[in-house]
Amino acid sequence: MSAEASTRLAGVMGWPVAHSLSPRLHGFWLKSYGIDGAYLPLAVRPENIAGALRALPLLGFRGANVTLPHKEATLRTVDWVEPLARRIGAVNTVIVGDDGSLEGRNTDAFGFMENLRQGAPEWRADAGPAVVLGAGGAARAVVVALQDAGVPLICVVNRDRARTEALAADLGRDGAVGRIAVEPWQSRDEVLADAALLVNSTSLGLAGGPELEIALDALPKAALVTDLVYRPLETGLLKAAKARGNRTVDGLGMLLHQARPGFAAWFGRDPEVTPELRAAVLA
Repeated sequence: MSAEASTRLAGVMGWPVAHSLSPRLHGFWLKSYGIDGAYLPLAVRPENIAGALRALPLLGFRGANVTLPHKEATLRTVDWVEPLARRIGAVNTVIVGDDGSLEGRNTDAFGFMENLRQGAPEWRADAGPAVVLGAGGAARAVVVALQDAGVPLICVVNRDRARTEALAADLGRDGAVGRIAVEPWQSRDEVLADAALLVNSTSLGLAGGPELEIALDALPKAALVTDLVYRPLETGLLKAAKARGNRTVDGLGMLLHQARPGFAAWFGRDPEVTPELRAAVLA
């Protein structure tokens, strides 16, 4: 790959970062739209993240994505944080301004909702309660997305009770729409009885790791099931849900859609999430 002085630069910062699919998907868009740009993997140690972010404008970068473990540190480093990212408590997209300032955004909530809209256009936010498994950064983005969409009740179930209660306290204030209920992990089977949506935001089910142990017997057949894990693309949860007749949406689309706002800001084109893109990323 060669780059000229006019080449638009962006990248992804993480530690480690070699596993990231972001260079592949942004590279696909750059080639598809004939844009003179490059998107680079940037391995940055946690103790160096502030300096690396401040170097972006000096090196001619238009911005970057940040992934684990840098999302919270980035929020504390940038010059301005959008309200949505402040609510979620993490930044995953950085935009370099014309004056060299750094703007922090979070596009995970956008990516989650766009994936649902594309994968299950018939789903309605007011259809009933949602059950969210997990209380980490991904869960916070999902809960905010569901609140803003108008889901009336969001039941958060997680193994760490204190972390779940902290999420509910943070996101259930300031007049937020959508009540948040906290349930113990031991009740994860029973709380499915009235659910219209089930979301797994934990890493359970990830290839090479422990499976998510949950019984779907109480889940209504009309409920939608989605899993943020996309390796494998069809997780054990999605396979079990599909076998009993529930509509399912895999997690790859969230990754692809959350990349769109950053690409638009850096490269000047709102890209499309297409079957061809999915195939290229999965290759």
